[in-house]
This record gives sequence, C-alpha cells and structure tokens, in this order.
Amino acid sequence: MRDSPILYSFRRCPYAMRARMALLMSGTIYTHREVLLRDKPAAMLAASPKGTVPVLVLADGTVIDESIDIMHWALSQHDPEGWLPRVDAALIATFDGAFKHHLDRYKYAGRHDVDPLMHRSAGLAMLGELGERLKARDYLDGVTRGFSDVALFPFVRQFAGVDAPWFAAHAPRRVREWLAILVASELFEQAMIKIAPWSARQG
Repeated sequence: MRDSPILYSFRRCPYAMRARMALLMSGTIYTHREVLLRDKPAAMLAASPKGTVPVLVLADGTVIDESIDIMHWALSQHDPEGWLPRVDAALIATFDGAFKHHLDRYKYAGRHDVDPLMHRSAGLAMLGELGERLKARDYLDGVTRGFSDVALFPFVRQFAGVDAPWFAAHAPRRVREWLAILVASELFEQAMIKIAPWSARQG
C-alpha cells in the first residue's frame, strides 16, 4: 500500500483544475502525474479505462475518476473553508451539462459542425442567470468562495478565453468580477503550476 494518493492530471483541463484545487484546499498530500493526452500512460488506463483526467488512485487502490467525486473526497478529509455544507449540486449539474454542451460547440464549432454564435448566445444566457445570482452575494455559495465557485469557474474561464474582447464587452459585470477574483487567487495559481509530463520510468 502506498502512503499517498496518485493524481493523473492535465494542466489545462477544467475538470482537472477543480480537482487539483480541492486537493490543495484540503491539504491532501498526493503524487502528481502530469499526463500527455496524446500519450496516456498505461498505468492511468489500467486504473480508469475511460481514459479521461482527472483520475485519483487512493493509497488502498480505490480509484476515483470523476472530478466532482474527487472534490468531495478531498474535502471530506479536511474542509478548512467549509465548502461541503454549501454545495449547490443542481447548479453544478446544470453547468456540467447544458453550459458545457454550449461551450464545446462555441469553442470547437468545426468539430461539431454547428453555428458557434448560437451556442455562444445560449452560454451567455446562462451566464446572465449566474450574474443575477451574484448580484446578491459575492460568491455562488455565499460571502466566501465555496465548492460551486471552484466547480464552475474553470469552464466560465474557458468560455471567456474563446473571444476575450467579446466576453469583456458582453458578459455580465458581476460574472466578470467573480471570474477575475477566482483566477487571481493564490489557490488557482498553485493549481496551475507547470509540471513536466510523467513517465512510467520515473516510478
């Protein structure tokens, strides 16, 4: 049995971002294995044949290969900012579903053979609802950042990055402010530190 979990991750993946942030917040000591998506390591595929990141292999061999489940597990170990009692599961499911659907077709329109502007408009409408929620509070879960903020913002960040000038001109002000604060946080900076790709030869 190993002493610490192993995380298979990819720096730019939004799902992996939120998993790393929860692990860092919880203070969990883990081994980070950065993955090249075009050359996925056999050890990761053996643990999780679906071949997507993040994958967390616990010390006892248990595999957790959904980012939200990794977040829950990490914070169940230690939750210093009280994220778990304030989870909005319905909001997260909506953005993981409908918003991600529109984001993919806005960002990768050629891959999906669709009109990207239609999906941009649909995504913007969802951000409008988020903006209304943020008018009444600083963060999605209350006056301090929480689980829902960290679960959602990597995807909003990706949406913003498709056409940054357009986003700056059209996204709700409160959403832009909320996103800027989370992106500038020390927690996100730690989660985004560049790590060289892992090789099985490293052990």
